Amino acid sequence: MYEVVMVDSVTVLWWVAEVVAQGGVAAWRGVSGDICVPGRRDSQGIVLWMQRRAGPSATLLQDTDTTAAFIDSRDLVAIGFFKDLKGEAAQAFFEVAAEMVDLTFGVAEAAELFQAYGLSADTVCLFKKFDEKQTNFPVDPARGLDTAELMRLLRVHSLQLVMEFTNETSNQIFSAKIPHHMLLFLNKSSPEQLSLQDGFRAAAGGFRGEVLFVVVDVTGHGANVLSFFGMSAADAPTLRLVRMKNNRKYQMEQDNFSESAIRTFVQGVLDGKVKPRLLSAEPPEDWDTRPVKVLVGKTFEQVAFDETKNVFVKFYAPWCPHCQAMEAAWEELAERYKDRKDIVIAKMDSTANELENITIHGYPTLHYFPAGPGRKMIEYKSSRDVETFSKFLENGGTLPEEPPVTKAPGNGTGKEEPSAPRTDESRDEL
Repeated sequence: MYEVVMVDSVTVLWWVAEVVAQGGVAAWRGVSGDICVPGRRDSQGIVLWMQRRAGPSATLLQDTDTTAAFIDSRDLVAIGFFKDLKGEAAQAFFEVAAEMVDLTFGVAEAAELFQAYGLSADTVCLFKKFDEKQTNFPVDPARGLDTAELMRLLRVHSLQLVMEFTNETSNQIFSAKIPHHMLLFLNKSSPEQLSLQDGFRAAAGGFRGEVLFVVVDVTGHGANVLSFFGMSAADAPTLRLVRMKNNRKYQMEQDNFSESAIRTFVQGVLDGKVKPRLLSAEPPEDWDTRPVKVLVGKTFEQVAFDETKNVFVKFYAPWCPHCQAMEAAWEELAERYKDRKDIVIAKMDSTANELENITIHGYPTLHYFPAGPGRKMIEYKSSRDVETFSKFLENGGTLPEEPPVTKAPGNGTGKEEPSAPRTDESRDEL
């Protein structure tokens, strides 16, 4: 429930910060309706966003001395140079500045500033104290300034050519939405391994915007992601490439840290010439003697696509509380059907096993693979209890429609109650 109160802007800022600090989600409810807070969702990010909305989103720069000082004041600043600050391109720039609170924005229209920075037409410039010092994004005279495209370009070029994965940079790395990440895992305490960064950096320049090059210290913050790659610190130094849309991982047949080898490998992945490396644990000795069959990457196909079996698989993560909560129901279901030759109840740890044509985006995910020819798959999205699971299996991978329930006389309006909510199953063929 919302309560309308009169407060000053400072009170609002502190309220938002407090809500976020306690793990809540805040939206600014104003006279024009609810406003979703984009970007950073921590307290500092939301406060910055509201301050940017309340005041000017970009600093007006009027002479060369002020502009030079402004550029020197931060590691990274964006300045919009516009002939007309009331024009559509400038207004679009102000919209971008209001949204991107992690970046400092300035704006200029003075002719001397255009000349000082080598410009002749409306241009957005990104000034950096690293890599290339000035990157220009000219405004297309025909199309104008596209806010979404400008935000994408600013995010991409705000990153260093080679990033180090730390607690402070992780938000930048993932929010840039660059489709591929090329990772160099190394132990930063080893001078020999540190020297491998030279070839890695040299290879990065040709892939900006398409592939983000990241150094991961296996003894630092990077230790937290090693299990995702099925690695340990002892595997460093090594290289991996990740396709972000489906988390597919690619690995050289033999690590080679030279510039040319890295370039060839990355281009091969982009061209579809390199196959992904799929994780697979070793199957337990008793994997097929338990009521719940324990699948791994290397045994999945032979079980799930057995044309004589209807196979119901739970894809889980060991740390997932929702998976843990339904464990008893899954075991009970398996006990119920353990003597049925045509039904298999199985599970697979998706943090340790990967499949070429199935990507798991959340836990638990339940898929049903019906018997018969064709690699069919049905995603189960209904209630996670034994009776509903059983109805689903007995009905051949669907849930029967429940008849509408009519209210008894005297219980209200006399209208029919809608049938119990049921999530439709989605079907795929692999």
